[in-house]
Amino acid sequence: MKILVVGGAGYIGSVCAELLLDEGHEVGVFDNLSEGHRRAVDPRATFFEGDLAERVRIQAALVDFQPEAVMHFAASALVGESMENPSKYFRNNIAHGLNLLDAMVATGVQRIVFSSTCATFGPPERVPIDETAPQRPINPYGESKLAFEKILHWYDEIHGLRFVALRYFNAAGASENFGEEHRVETHLIPNVLKVALGQKSQVEIYGTDYETPDGTCIRDYIHILDLARAHILALKSATSDFYNLGTGGGTSVREVIDSCRKITGHNIPVVEKPRRAGDPPRLIAASEKIQRELGWRPQFQRIDAIIESAWKWHQKFPNGYGD
Repeated sequence: MKILVVGGAGYIGSVCAELLLDEGHEVGVFDNLSEGHRRAVDPRATFFEGDLAERVRIQAALVDFQPEAVMHFAASALVGESMENPSKYFRNNIAHGLNLLDAMVATGVQRIVFSSTCATFGPPERVPIDETAPQRPINPYGESKLAFEKILHWYDEIHGLRFVALRYFNAAGASENFGEEHRVETHLIPNVLKVALGQKSQVEIYGTDYETPDGTCIRDYIHILDLARAHILALKSATSDFYNLGTGGGTSVREVIDSCRKITGHNIPVVEKPRRAGDPPRLIAASEKIQRELGWRPQFQRIDAIIESAWKWHQKFPNGYGD
């Protein structure tokens, strides 16, 4: 197939593009490089630099590349920032996303895989979170993704635009060539590994009195390669649908840090700080539906294997993409 990966210079998009190319697909990447990196674009892909804010640019890329499907990763994705600047999140994640959908309708591209989030659910009533859980987001980031999910439903009803929306929490790990480098890094694993690399003096733990075995928050970490495979499987879905993605387990903050110490061989100093507002003690997604219907199986169940792949990439590229 010919696939246009929107946001394909970012962390998840770059690995999805790589796996698509490895499987013999023809790939275009559309990215404004505000968060992504030019060096994260697989050299085998056709690159279109542009911003979804300009519908003419994305429509021109669709006309030029003529994809059979789109993967959509381009979004603002910092929960804390969304609480400070909701306008940015509703504009980028909804209004600019509409430019993509309208350009797809105009050019006859009728299939999209959307990178959504389990943040659409808000604090869960039960764990693990399956697709039947009520969606009550508690921040503009989750609200913007939920709004776009609803928009996809109506574009399918009205325009026949077939979609699959994938909801997950913590992408982690790396492929041989592409890894995690954000200009503002909020994710735990890369921040812990920066201490091992000598780029940070310590790592912070926010909250040690949660009702969990070691008192720290538990999160569901999914290897980036498993996520990429889920997005590729979603291309084959015969109908529009929503799927949650999880490994079926969870790892606490302390367990992540201990794993990083073991794998890197570095003593990683920790500073304990008070809880952050809005952090649930345990967030784990259920994935029985996508396993049953699309045959997805996470290959990386152990946090050590996920962190080991990230550490290899960070050692190979200690300064990230260098841009």
